[in-house]
Amino acid sequence: MRVITGATPRGCASPQAARKRPAEGVQVNDPTRAQAQAGRRVFVDKQSPRAYKALTRTAEEVRAVAADAGLDRRLVELVNLRVSQINGCAYCLSVHTRAALGAGESTQRLGVLPAWRDTELFSPRERAALALAEATTSPADAAAQQDAYDDARRVLTDDEISAVVWVAITINAFNRVSILSKHPVRPVPAQ
Repeated sequence: MRVITGATPRGCASPQAARKRPAEGVQVNDPTRAQAQAGRRVFVDKQSPRAYKALTRTAEEVRAVAADAGLDRRLVELVNLRVSQINGCAYCLSVHTRAALGAGESTQRLGVLPAWRDTELFSPRERAALALAEATTSPADAAAQQDAYDDARRVLTDDEISAVVWVAITINAFNRVSILSKHPVRPVPAQ
């Protein structure tokens, strides 16, 4: 029997186990490193930048489609916010609240957006767009989806319907990137 002198690595039960060293280039499970990384999320946008750039280019194209369809930037931001509220995406809520305020949206309307159906603050077009965005975000409810689509057909053009659906699809994708990456929301100074 060959005797190994010196300290036995932590967690090794026998001298035979201590002799087993990983081959060159083999990654060793380091419990300390694993514990440090256990709570950390992969920022998928940084890990796969080509995919994220493609998503960003899609968002740019969708903004152009929305503008060409005649959707006001404030309405686009209301859709972005409502979808982000449903999905619980703190990062996107922070980004799009600032964007909505920058586009001239009121703090009152932003404050009541989760209860938009219970106010008279939103126009029929906005209400139709919000309902359609909600149906796009939660498509499993076929009856609600059909109702939203029927309402949208009464007040929105085909181009506007398509643009609203694309805006909702795109922000849903960004919500998932930010939620699964756990993008942090950093404080901004009060104005």
